[in-house]
Amino acid sequence: MIRAFLAVVILMSACLATPARAQDAAAPFDGDLQRLAEILGALHYLRGICGSNEGAKWRNEMQALIDAETPSGDRRARMVAGFNRGYNGFQQTYRTCTPAATVAIRRYIEEGSKISRDLTARYAN
Repeated sequence: MIRAFLAVVILMSACLATPARAQDAAAPFDGDLQRLAEILGALHYLRGICGSNEGAKWRNEMQALIDAETPSGDRRARMVAGFNRGYNGFQQTYRTCTPAATVAIRRYIEEGSKISRDLTARYAN
């Protein structure tokens, strides 16, 4: 399931890559990208404490999303803030892996996969 999520994130990143916009105007899918960034941040933290041995995998996925979307200014700041919010929110709550953390991981992977599929279906050429 994680591989499917990663494949969808990478595919979505490639499909959503757009040239820089004048004055970096908000895209219609920015809210979904910010939520996806928050999910990636949460997974980066939670998978780390749950012993997944993935290292910077989820942070790298976030970087791939930023590289594909190439946001600048406020759009980039909002995406990075979403990632940090997801990471910090769970860092303040969980110090060790718990059954609740495992459930959160599963739900975030499912939600992230859904967002990725929906965005790809709606905005891919």
